[in-house]
Parts: sequence; structure tokens; C-alpha cells
Amino acid sequence: MSIVLQGSTSGSVTLQEPAVAGTTVLDLPAVSGTILTTGSSGQSIPKAALPTGSVLQVVNATYSTQVGPVTTTYTDTGLSATITPTSSSSKILVITGQAVTLGGGGNDSGAQLRILRGATEIYATGITGIYIYNPTSGSELKVYASFNYLDSPATTSSTTYKLQGRDSTYGTNIYFQDNSSTSSITLMEIAA
Repeated sequence: MSIVLQGSTSGSVTLQEPAVAGTTVLDLPAVSGTILTTGSSGQSIPKAALPTGSVLQVVNATYSTQVGPVTTTYTDTGLSATITPTSSSSKILVITGQAVTLGGGGNDSGAQLRILRGATEIYATGITGIYIYNPTSGSELKVYASFNYLDSPATTSSTTYKLQGRDSTYGTNIYFQDNSSTSSITLMEIAA
């Protein structure tokens, strides 16, 4: 048996029983709202209704201006991005790809990177995470250092993440984005 709901001015909606054996139950919500259908346009599921692990938003930034040579003091690599979480319980997945050049002057050469949320360090690579051992004079090692970190900022305020780097050995010719190579950072808000 079908149920027909007449519109207040025109038109109607027909609730048609399924053509299967057994009983089917449709639970209506106890709150007002809009039913989403695959045939509708301009409708979206509210972010708060998405399950844990859903990606709520994505922000990406790139940087290709050379920075360096850097010393043993942490220096901005130029790579940063800003996100405004929709919920204070959300996680932010930080995905980085930093172009690093280690110069060879005959000594070991290493670079150390770290991620900052605002002015707070939330992750740092090891001192020898990016390293070249006893290179010949004039040689270089160019790497694309990629690492991820899952942060819990516990805020709905605009939040900036950035990368800093330093020479972790002798202060010998460490560059970021050497020869205008491109580095990237991606921030993904993950529902918790």
C-alpha cells in the first residue's frame, strides 16, 4: 500500500512500499532537517554529522624561493599554511615535502627540520635525519624530505603550521628550495 502526501499548494510525495518480502522500517529523525537525496543538487552533509576519520577540509601551500645558507639556528624555510578547524576535537594531519640541499665542503653535512604550530614545536626530525657523510669538496646532496605528523590543536581558531630548518653539523651550506625547487605542505582536518 502506498501513502500519498499532498503538497500545501501543489504536487505530492508518494511513499511506496518496497517490492520485497518482510518488514522494512524507516526511522524518521526527532529533529527538523532536510532529507538528502542522490538526485538533489546544492545539498551537503553537515561536517558535524560525518563519521570519525572523515576528511573535513584540506589546505595546501607551496614555496619555491631559495632560503640559505642557514646556520645552526632554526630558520623559517618559507613553507607554511593556515587552517581553521571546524571542531576543537578535530585532528590536523600535517603532510610536508621539503626540498633540502646539503653542501659538501669535505665535512659531514646534515640538516634538521621541525614543524611549528604557531610558535610551538610539535615535531622535529633527528639531528642526522638528513645527512651526508664526509662528502668530497664541492659535492652536493639534494633531497626532498617528506614526513607527516598528526596534531591535536584543540581549537577552532585560525592556526598556522610552518617548517623551520637548521644545519645540524658544521654550518656548511644548507639551503632550502635551492635553484627554485618547490616544497609543499598539506593540512587535512580529520574528524575525531
